[in-house]
Amino acid sequence: MSTYRTAESPFKSDSTASNMCGVTLMNNQVGVVVAEVMKGKEGVQVTPLPSMIRVDAVRRMEFDYDEISEALGEEPGFFDAAEFEENMSTHYGRMIHEDDRTIMFANPEDAAEELGFDLSAG
Repeated sequence: MSTYRTAESPFKSDSTASNMCGVTLMNNQVGVVVAEVMKGKEGVQVTPLPSMIRVDAVRRMEFDYDEISEALGEEPGFFDAAEFEENMSTHYGRMIHEDDRTIMFANPEDAAEELGFDLSAG
C-alpha cells in the first residue's frame, strides 16, 4: 500500500487579519499620477499592472485631494471624492470620504475611532 499524500494547497483559506487596506486604480493618466503621489508615502506599496494599478498600505493611508490636484497640474479642489471614485475600480478595508481627502483603514475599529463612533454594545 502506498503512502501518497496530497500537498497542502497554497490557496487555502486564511481568516487572520492582514492589517492591510488598498485600492485598485484605473491605469490611465489620472490613475498613474495618483499612484505616483502615493508611492512616496510611508507604508504604501504601488504595483503597476497592465490594466490597473494596485495601491496597498499597512494599517492606514490618506489620499490628499489638493496634493493630487497639484500633481495633476490642476487648481486646488479639482481632484475630489467624485474624481477619486471615477478612477478607482475597487477597494478593501474601510473608506472614509472627507471634503479634502479619502482615508483608508485596514481595521474597522480605527475607522470608527476616526469618526467618533462608539463600537461598545450598550
